[in-house]
Parts: sequence; C-alpha cells; structure tokens
Amino acid sequence: MSDPKKVKVSRGTLKTAKRLLAYVTSSYKPELIAVVICIIMSSIASISVSLSLKFLLDDFIIPLIGKQNPDFTELYRAVVVLGVIFLLGVIATFVYTRLMVKIGQGVLRRVRDEMFEHMQTLPIRYFDQNTNGSIMSLYTNDTDTLRQMINQALPQVLMSFITIVVTFISMLLLSPLLTILAVAIIGIMLLVSSKIGGNSGKYFVRQQMDIADVTGYVEERMNGQRVIKIFNHERVSEEEFDKLNERLFNSAANANTFANIMGPVIGNIGNLQFVLTAVLGGFLSIAGIGGLTLGTMTSYLQFTKSFTQPFMQIAQQFNSVVMALAGAERIFSMIDEAPEVDDGYVTLVNARKKADGTIEECAERTGTWAWKHPHQADGSVTYTELKGDVRFFDMTFGYNPDKMVLHDLTLYAKPGQKLAFVGSTGAGKTTITNLINRFYDVQDGKIRYDGININKIKKADLRRSLGIVLQDTHLFTGTIMENIRYGKLDATDEEVFAAARLAHADQFINMLPQGYNTMLTSDGEELSQGQRQLLAIARAAVANPPVLILDEATSSIDTRTEAIVQKGMDNLMKGRTVFVIAHRLSTIRNSDAIMVLEHGRIIERGTHEELLEKHGTYYQLYTGKLELD
Repeated sequence: MSDPKKVKVSRGTLKTAKRLLAYVTSSYKPELIAVVICIIMSSIASISVSLSLKFLLDDFIIPLIGKQNPDFTELYRAVVVLGVIFLLGVIATFVYTRLMVKIGQGVLRRVRDEMFEHMQTLPIRYFDQNTNGSIMSLYTNDTDTLRQMINQALPQVLMSFITIVVTFISMLLLSPLLTILAVAIIGIMLLVSSKIGGNSGKYFVRQQMDIADVTGYVEERMNGQRVIKIFNHERVSEEEFDKLNERLFNSAANANTFANIMGPVIGNIGNLQFVLTAVLGGFLSIAGIGGLTLGTMTSYLQFTKSFTQPFMQIAQQFNSVVMALAGAERIFSMIDEAPEVDDGYVTLVNARKKADGTIEECAERTGTWAWKHPHQADGSVTYTELKGDVRFFDMTFGYNPDKMVLHDLTLYAKPGQKLAFVGSTGAGKTTITNLINRFYDVQDGKIRYDGININKIKKADLRRSLGIVLQDTHLFTGTIMENIRYGKLDATDEEVFAAARLAHADQFINMLPQGYNTMLTSDGEELSQGQRQLLAIARAAVANPPVLILDEATSSIDTRTEAIVQKGMDNLMKGRTVFVIAHRLSTIRNSDAIMVLEHGRIIERGTHEELLEKHGTYYQLYTGKLELD
C-alpha cells in the first residue's frame, strides 16, 4: 500500500461517500430519521417568515388600513400561529443539532475503534513502510474532517437542499413568470460555484496531504531531538521544516482563497437576482401581468433572498465535504489494508506428562507446555512437548523479492543451547530473529520449531513461546509494575518481583520514591537508558519463555552494570534456547555456537575457542575488540 497520506480523491469518491454514510445509517437510523424530520420542520419554519408576509399584508394588514375601528383579533391569531411555528422551528433546530453531535461523535468513535482494532492485525511490514506521523495523521487530522462534515456539513447541506426545494415550489406558486428569472440565475450560480469549488476542493485535498507531511516531520524530529542537538542539526531541521510549512501555507492559502471568495460571489449574484426580480416584478405589477399584489411581491422578494442563501451555504460546506471524503479514503485505505496472514493451526496448550511419558492437554497451568497438532488427513491430534528446538533448513529471505538478505541459511539450536550471531551491520542478524517471530515469512526453505514447520503454528501461540529483549526498549505509560507485567498479563506481584530481581532491576526500582508503583510516561524518559533496558529484561523474564531472543540486550548498559546484568541474564538463559545478537563479543564467549554472518551468509561457525583457532573473521573481530578495550 502507498503512504496513507498520499491517497487522492479519485473516481471511488462516490463509493467512499456511500461507505461513510453507511456508518451513520447502520448505527443511528432512528436518530437520523429524527434529524431529517427536525430539519424539515426547521426549514418550513424559516420559509414561513417569507410566506407569512404575503398573508399578513394581503389578508390582515392592508384590509385594516383606513378602517375607523379595526379589529386586530384575526391579526393577533395569525401572529400567534406564526410564533408557534417559529418556536417549533427553534426546538427542531436544537434537537437536530444535539442529535448530530451524538451521531458525529458516535461515528468517530466507531471509526477510531475499527482503525485501531485493524491496526493490531496489520503486519510489521506496514509499519516499516509508513511513518508514525502519517499513521497518526489518520487518527487526528483525517478523523477531524469527518467530525466537521457529519456535525456541520451534512445537516447544513440537507437543510439547504430542503429549503431550496420548498422555496422554489413557493416561488413557483407565487409567480411562475418571476421564477423563470430565478432559474436562469440558478444556472449561473451553479456554473460559478462548480468552477470555484473545484479549485478550492483540489487545494483542500492537497492541504490535508501537506498537514500529514508536517505532522510526520514534527513527530520524527521530536523523537530525534537529542540526535539533532548532538550533531548541531537544528538549522538544517528548521530549513527542512520551513519548506514543508511553506508548502502547507501555499496549499492552505489557495484553498481558503477560493473558499472565501465563494460566499461573496454567490451573494452578489443573489443581490443581482434581487434587483432584477424587483425591477421585473414592478414592471409586471404595473402592467397588470401575472396578478402580482404588494404582498406577493414582498414575499417573493424575501424568497429571492432565502433562495440564494442555501446555495451559499452549500458552497461553503463543499470544501468540508471534499476534505472529509479525502480523509475517509485514507482511513478506509488503512482499514482495507490486508491483515497479517495466519494460516497456522498448531496451538500452544497447557499439558502434563502421564505415567507412561505421554503428554495430555489440561486446563490448569502446570509449567509444561505442548504443541497441539491436529492432523487434517485422519482427524487425529498429537501433542509435542515445547522444548525450544529451533532449526533452519536452506532458508532464503529478502524484504523485497528482488533483493535477498539471507542466502541458503542452515543452522540448528537444540533445547538449552545458546547461539550467538555476530557480523557487520546489515549482515542479516536481526532479520533471523524477525523470521523466528514470523514478523516476515521466508521465501524459500523452512524453519522448524520442535520439529513443526513454524508456518503451521498460529502466530500468537508462536510468539507466546518466545521472549525478546530488543536494543530499543519500548515502555508504555503506566507503572513499573504494569510495564514488567506486560510480558505476562496475569503474573502475580511475586512473579514480577522475582523477574526484577533476576534482571537485577529491583535495586534501582526500590530506590525510586514510589518503587514498583512509579508512573512512567513518554517511553520511560524519567529513567536512564540502562534502567529502561533492565526493565525490558525483567519483562522478558516474567514471561518465562522456553526460547529467548536477545538483540543487543545489554548495548545501553555500562560495563560495570553489564557485569551485574550478565549474571541475571545467565540465570535467565538457563534451560532455554537462546539467540543472541551482540557487538560486545565478550558477552557471547560462553555460547554453545557462534555464527559469523557476512552478506546474509554464514561464513564461520563454532565455539569461541574454535573460532579463535581458525584465525578468521571472528578472530579479527575479537582481537580488534580487545585492542579497543
């Protein structure tokens, strides 16, 4: 999929409008019917002002002129009736306004829920291809355009349309001859508004794209503020932002220029219609053509003003509709993005061993896990104990089909073994761990987990059996206790404390004013990078997985702390299959096997001592490391 902010309003706009309208009608049909009824009542009440002038003048006021003792009873009754109609119009306006707020916010809630729910199902590839800022723009700028359209534009357009229809019928009944002039003026209005509105809409769509660019840039620079200051990049960042901001300024200025001239142009055309109607109506009245009375002329002229106003209101709301539909297309593009494919059917279950050594599934947690493997051929089900045996067979992979990252990779990690990967940046070390998690699927070859092809294992169950500590830690807003428990949501407090002690994180946690109840915000910026890393290790420890992946897990910890943490890491790694990616070669000396990668191929493998004896690439890396130390 392309960047969500670059989806343009296309021929599918009508389809988008229908889909958006379906959100309203499917959940709020009774409220929408009530809104339409109230808008009709409000429109009729507004039109009654113009229509009442004819009846008040011709039927009540003019007949009373010149009378010695005029009886105002009928006039008072008419005024009371009009007052009741106006009051009903005010009540109807209040009701539909409140209902549209409810409908608008309800639709936005549903859209945001669907967006976030679907976002959880998207593959990692989607987030690698789209910036955080452009995705955030979907939740902020684009949903806000929907709010404006639903709360303001839709009821305004509906009311204007009803007003136009009722007003036109009333004008036609009052004077068919003058209505011919009104139809000609309408044609001019539509031609002018379509021309101006088309340009305005084009620039408003471009404005939305530029807003997404600015949002993404600011979000990226906020996250990288330390790097910007370290490399004195403030001026360059400012210049780059100025370019984006200038582009936003131009698109917004053009959009609002066309939008702002729409009202005056339509208004002046309406004034022209008023003058022409008055002149033509006066001529017809003097000539005795059409049976125009004073009341009829007064009402018709008032209708002329009322008839122009809805066109101005529709023109003003046109841009809101265009922006909302453009935003809706981007939102629906994300919602329609294909979710992560999961064809797995092997699941992870609690198990226990029977006296004869066979495994059976059980409901309670026993500390023993098994793969439940249903066989489609004969309908039988077998159970394989989860041990952590991971093997790669002739595996080839590339993030893009035309550029392979790993080539014919074959390796194995027996239960309890510790495998380390070393090599230069871009050699493919992290890619291997991404494939174990099935963040990506291999193009060729196989990965077997306890003898089962991982493509057959449900992704959620596969990932539940793995623990990962990444170089970039991610802590969420919440207490330290909650962040550690993220690795196992039903972990008891004692399990959290034990995991923290295992990672040697409890010492600094207990020194905090609130201890484990200390609130973390903004990715834990209150803590040092090393402390955040310790919490990430504790989070993996509380999950207690049979397979552990450590991707530069101690890279942000100083040498003294690393020595302490390494003891905890050694305890954590006991009895587990461990994949380690490390630049500090001193941390992997006790690995059962070390793989040296170069350009996606294993060029050396063996234990620390065996590789040193070969005097190859590993030897050069290791001796170079000692010289640096």
